[in-house]
Amino acid sequence: MIDRLQLLNLYPSLAGIGESRLAALLQPQGLMHIPAGTQVFAEQQPCRGFPLLVEGSIKVVKLASSGRELMLYRVLPGGSCIISSSCLLGHTDYNARGIAETPLTLLAMPVPLFSSLMIEHAPFRDFVFHLFADRIGELMQLVEEVAFTRLDQRLAKLILARNETQIHVTHQQLADELGSVREIVSRLLKGFAAQELLTLGREQIVVGNREGLQKIANAV
Repeated sequence: MIDRLQLLNLYPSLAGIGESRLAALLQPQGLMHIPAGTQVFAEQQPCRGFPLLVEGSIKVVKLASSGRELMLYRVLPGGSCIISSSCLLGHTDYNARGIAETPLTLLAMPVPLFSSLMIEHAPFRDFVFHLFADRIGELMQLVEEVAFTRLDQRLAKLILARNETQIHVTHQQLADELGSVREIVSRLLKGFAAQELLTLGREQIVVGNREGLQKIANAV
């Protein structure tokens, strides 16, 4: 069960929408609990509502015809999915898919309420457009990295971004985030290990030399 205060703490733009609308949004039938690993939405699927994520993490990925995936962005509590917003505003189907990285708790805002709030409630409209601006910036950075940055640099940056000494992750998961294939990522990781930058274990990476990885990440 999600209460009014919890929802407004995560989504302050909903303050002022009116008690009746807020009560309707908090009805139990709109609350969803989704296990980790579940596909939340798929390509060519119509959008049934605007997701308000309360707990968990969703990764949004694009699948190529070759079967390779490229992770576009993550959705965390207090945020939402710009692809969902785009589908609702443009009356189109999803063109990517969302996967629950962890168990999720979310509210699905009905389409009629989303449409009316976009017209009538400026704070919510600003929230949605601010999401667009942030995500477009992130996607432009992703395009730049994929097009112009070597894969070893991107892999080093990805490992450093975890900001952990012991990282529990598979080579396939890293490849998916980088839009590459497992064999290439495994070869690069073995190269890092040979340079004593890290140690490889079963579904585990132990970072031993962050400075060395940083030099690779920053190489021109």
